[in-house]
Amino acid sequence: MKKKRLIPVLLLKNGYLVQSKSFKHYQNLGNPIHAVKRLSQWGSDELIYLDISKGENYDIERDDLKYKNRPNFLSIIEQVSKVTFMPITVGGKIKKLFDVEKRLSLGADKISINSEAIVNYNFISDLAKEFGSQCVVVSVDVKVVNNKYKVFSHGGTKISKYEIEEWVDIIEKSGGGEILLNSIDRDGAATGYDLNLLEIVSNRTKIPVIACGGVGKWEHFHEALTKTKVDAVSAANIFHYVDQSVFLSKKYLYEKELNVRKPDLINI
Repeated sequence: MKKKRLIPVLLLKNGYLVQSKSFKHYQNLGNPIHAVKRLSQWGSDELIYLDISKGENYDIERDDLKYKNRPNFLSIIEQVSKVTFMPITVGGKIKKLFDVEKRLSLGADKISINSEAIVNYNFISDLAKEFGSQCVVVSVDVKVVNNKYKVFSHGGTKISKYEIEEWVDIIEKSGGGEILLNSIDRDGAATGYDLNLLEIVSNRTKIPVIACGGVGKWEHFHEALTKTKVDAVSAANIFHYVDQSVFLSKKYLYEKELNVRKPDLINI
């Protein structure tokens, strides 16, 4: 039986690694490279690295740390690929085939698209035909509006015409390989996943669903994996505040006899 995956999500904003809350408030967590090495050493199954920068300024503004500043996201991807052996999904500012080619050539294993897919869903099928569906992760940001799950784009700032059910159908028919499903309402809240949302999507599609948004304790991973059909659980904030966080969370799930890989610390 296919193992359930545990996937940290890293958010990059103008050179800094950040913590997000409700897609509006961001707290600086510092160096965008060092965290990747730690997460890899702690046994992450995969990593999702998303660039949420508004502009093109990437400057950590800390020359005193003997850290070579990376001027753009591509150079950060290149450096990240050198300090980890886990598969990496990269997203942010992907608008054409060349953007994908460049990221894959620098070490990304998969790419994540969001806004461009909503603007033109044929972009999903174009990427699937060129690079294979297994390479294409469609990131879906959802917020409850008038008691309906509405899909948003552009970092959660623009409401689309789609409700979640229709958009999931389009993603699957267009050849999307995976869905990264994020609740804007739960983002940074630490109150747990929106299990109803996860259940709706994971029951509707045959492609893998990665849960995201709302994790505040290891039990929230357990809830998603036992109460819904998601294929993977992911989170951002929780992994940055506990030493060996990935190892400990996977150990918790493993001891609960869930179908996850055996926890292990890796020397790199």
